[in-house]
Amino acid sequence: MSQFDLSGKVAIVTGASRGIGLALAETLTAAGAKVVLSSRKQEALDDVVAQFRQRGEEATAVAAHTGESEAVRHLVEQAVAVYGGVDILINNAATNPHFGPILTAEESHWDKILDVNVKGYFRMVQACVPHMMARGGGKIINVASIAGRKPQPMMGVYSVSKAAVLMLTEALAVELAPANIQVNAIAPGFVKTKFSAALWGNSQVNTAVLKTIPQGRMAEPSELTGIALYLASSASSFTTGATFLVDGGQMVGSGVQF
Repeated sequence: MSQFDLSGKVAIVTGASRGIGLALAETLTAAGAKVVLSSRKQEALDDVVAQFRQRGEEATAVAAHTGESEAVRHLVEQAVAVYGGVDILINNAATNPHFGPILTAEESHWDKILDVNVKGYFRMVQACVPHMMARGGGKIINVASIAGRKPQPMMGVYSVSKAAVLMLTEALAVELAPANIQVNAIAPGFVKTKFSAALWGNSQVNTAVLKTIPQGRMAEPSELTGIALYLASSASSFTTGATFLVDGGQMVGSGVQF
């Protein structure tokens, strides 16, 4: 399946020390890519990269807070310095410091969520695109959420940020198409990670959530990797501006259980 071979490609994955980001990074390296993993804490990244190298896979750790322009610039510069360029960007780093009715959110919550979840994605794209152009094209994958399509209870500000990610994806897809850069989004439903622990860690909330998912369960991070590999590879050369739902049927389900 040569069209899924990423040998010779260089990828950056943010929010990659655990959960979805880690699963995506593992998939890219398994397909042959050299991957720069990033998150806020260097120590956690170093532990993960050590595991990659034990498997004979090429990976480098660069800590960066995507809410800070200088940190983003440094991250991309390091990727280019170590591996010579950038071909693939997976924007996955996100935050959600507010869980509750949207009108109870403080301005500081809005600022942090939008700065990381939306502007952080923009910063990463802006820094990577010149290097992609220099290599004749590239792939940008924005990890969004079904919350961007349908507001989720107690997650109003987060939902707004993910709706912005979907529009950012479409706007970038149009502008970058002439440069042979495809931009797409993955919109997961509920995935069992530390990030979503407030949901599955509460039995009452967890039961309510599962009732809305036709498959009756949350996803594992590994269940997002197939679509990510497609979008990162030459197999998706004519796919851009699209959002792929990975939600166990939640968006098409009625939520009514008999």
